[in-house]
Amino acid sequence: MPLEAVMIVVDNSESSRNGDYIPTRYDAQADAVNIIFQNVVQGNPESSVGLMSMAGRGPEVLVTLTTDQGKILEGLHRTKKNIRGSAQLSRAIQVAWLALKHRQNKSQRGRIVIFVCSPIEEEESDLVKLAKKMKKNNTSVDFVLFGDIDDENQKKLEAFNREVKSGEGSNMVVIPPSSKLLSDQLISTPILLGEAAAGGSGGAGGDAGGAANEDFPFGIDPSVDPELALALRMSMEEEKARQEKRAKEEAEAAKKASLEDVKEEAGESEPLLGKDGEPSGSGSKKDDDKPGKSNDGDKMDTS
Repeated sequence: MPLEAVMIVVDNSESSRNGDYIPTRYDAQADAVNIIFQNVVQGNPESSVGLMSMAGRGPEVLVTLTTDQGKILEGLHRTKKNIRGSAQLSRAIQVAWLALKHRQNKSQRGRIVIFVCSPIEEEESDLVKLAKKMKKNNTSVDFVLFGDIDDENQKKLEAFNREVKSGEGSNMVVIPPSSKLLSDQLISTPILLGEAAAGGSGGAGGDAGGAANEDFPFGIDPSVDPELALALRMSMEEEKARQEKRAKEEAEAAKKASLEDVKEEAGESEPLLGKDGEPSGSGSKKDDDKPGKSNDGDKMDTS
């Protein structure tokens, strides 16, 4: 998986108290947030996840970017006590973008995942302008629409998604109420599986999983067995990362060995001429010619 910095925004408005999703809309979100966290961090250990809420007194950053799931769980628990008011979608997106803008690792790709289960009060035109800004700043925005799935909500989010989408990322899934958990239905969507699950899904999730993707690389339809599909994909990503790391280590070892060989050859080589311009092998001869140097072997016996 790519190196990402992901801000997850939960809807803690009054609508999240509704029990049409098991056990409630808010608790269903909390479960799904943990699934997304595990998918991002296990997919790439250097990726990080933050958490926000968008209702109550206003959008609030609950947890800055982290790899500690305990902090995410604590933030979700704290927000459960602050369920009130209405969602402020536009402000939440802008605050999430600012949090991503100030991330320490600039090589991480910025991504926002937003859960929406309440009426959207913003005008469609304002959302479209915001979507263009997100696209300009290379920030992908994923929507999980559930709960209040009316035509107006869906139309506004679809307009945003059309403007912000570029290449991989920026998906929108619609998950209607069912006997399945929200998180179980989310597993088979492009938000977790990437573009591998996008073909034929039409941006819908769960029952919402869409049509089976015949081109799924593992031969497993994610809408039939989402957990197996996700496990296979993550296993492939981990193996790919291991292979890349091994190749890098081998290349560095070979480079180091090559440098050591060059150093040894340089130490063993002898200059063709000495410092006085004499051949390097003539040093002993020069010493023999020095005055006072005894050379008894060359004296003639005159006795």
